[in-house]
Amino acid sequence: MTTTKSILKPLWSLFILLLLAIPQINAQTYNLDNGASKLTVSGTSSLHDWDLDAEQQKGQIILNSTDEMTIEKLTLQVTAESLTSGKGAMDKNTYKALDTKKHKSINFQLTEVKKMTASGSDNYKVDVVGNLTIAGVTKKQTISMDVQVAGNKVTLKGKKAFKMSDFGIDPPKALLGTITTGDEVTITFHSILNK
Repeated sequence: MTTTKSILKPLWSLFILLLLAIPQINAQTYNLDNGASKLTVSGTSSLHDWDLDAEQQKGQIILNSTDEMTIEKLTLQVTAESLTSGKGAMDKNTYKALDTKKHKSINFQLTEVKKMTASGSDNYKVDVVGNLTIAGVTKKQTISMDVQVAGNKVTLKGKKAFKMSDFGIDPPKALLGTITTGDEVTITFHSILNK
């Protein structure tokens, strides 16, 4: 009798440990592939439309597929001075407007998944809410995106428009104020994250 008890006790402990570990086994972490990902900030000015491409970004998504697919964590960080237009003067005006000496990065941190709907095999339409921090000012933003999960890769695609003035940013001006930038900008992203 005591030998049965002594055998059952470690087996029972192992069973409990396995049960506790199941949620962690199903939670998968993916990190942003900077070289394969693209993020562009687009806007208008009194002279012409413009684009800034992010050359340095990092991020992470944690997906859990215990019962159905859920997003546990989503972060994105863009190095502010890696936003480039290919025009030195415009880039300088952008960095000045973003106060990049004090605020080195633009950050997004997920706070809530509002809606996640399957739209075919391993594809989802997702609405998330998160804190977007630009030039040291944080605002809650809702972002709609397409999420594709394929093997060891997650792809996020979407766009978000907002006003610079909402973040306390004065739209940049050039040539003594003769060229003015529109207040609204759009961030378009195609992010690749790998296991």
